[in-house]
Amino acid sequence: MLLAIDIGNSQVSGGVFRGEELAANWCYPTGNCATLEACMAGLEETFSTGVKPGEIDGCIIACVVPRLSNIFREVCLRLFGVEPVFVDVGMKTGIIVKYEKPEELGADRIANAAACRKLYPGDAIIVDFGTATTFCVLTGRGEYEGGVIAPGIKISADALVEKAAMLVDVDLRPPAGTIGRNTRESMQSGIMYGFAELVDGIVARLKKEIVPEARVVATGGLAEIISSLSRTITATEPFLALKGLQILYRMNC
Repeated sequence: MLLAIDIGNSQVSGGVFRGEELAANWCYPTGNCATLEACMAGLEETFSTGVKPGEIDGCIIACVVPRLSNIFREVCLRLFGVEPVFVDVGMKTGIIVKYEKPEELGADRIANAAACRKLYPGDAIIVDFGTATTFCVLTGRGEYEGGVIAPGIKISADALVEKAAMLVDVDLRPPAGTIGRNTRESMQSGIMYGFAELVDGIVARLKKEIVPEARVVATGGLAEIISSLSRTITATEPFLALKGLQILYRMNC
């Protein structure tokens, strides 16, 4: 069985694949992985209710937090006895990266592109709602043209509360209507509808510039909520990066 781990700035997501089937998945805050011991404890707890560590015979990791790469490598060696494969632009991906500096492309975006290439053939725009909100343009020829990086929903909401003395944290969900009847609803409207419009606006520009018939695929923590508010998102894949990791592992191992 294959263990796939996506280490992001805000959370670590993982999944166990039996062949191409995602048999189990989990996530926890990246802040819980400050030490080797903490990472081991988190993974051990994950495996206490499902797949046994001894069943893992391969591991692949996409990491955008460099300081955690060695920690997770050691965890995989100790818990599973396997040397993890780390995603980078130099491995076999089936993608032609047209970034001016390909090495700057995040491992998570590579995994998303690999999955989208297989699951949604043709031109595509991938919108990932993570710490940042990223847009990736992928042509039907497998060319990664580039993309857009915007602030993430959660960090934008946190910054609003931090800088405005009379505002408080709110649930990240849309209110009943655009017009807020109190401070909480007004903030929810601005955040949720505002980001839906950001998505639709950026997508419209990308389509006009390069991929007019592109399918728009959303992934990440708030993908389903924003998709329900968006006019342009056509598919939602919550486990796109994990599926991409499974595809990349099979291509390279």
